[in-house]
Amino acid sequence: MFGLGTQELLLILLVIILLFGARKIPEIARGLGRSIGEFKKGMRDSSETEAKSNSSKEDLPPDQPAGKSPE
Repeated sequence: MFGLGTQELLLILLVIILLFGARKIPEIARGLGRSIGEFKKGMRDSSETEAKSNSSKEDLPPDQPAGKSPE
């Protein structure tokens, strides 16, 4: 994993515990997990909106501009 050995990972973990404290780490991890979940939800919603937009453009005749109805 990124070329880090066991000793390096343990040292990084020790520094994190010293900086934030053992009680604060679960709160940080929980917040990070929620942030990742919100990001994935936003990406999923964005792709669904884009797919709907593309499918509505495909329904129009090629010479018909978007947003205008045929007269």
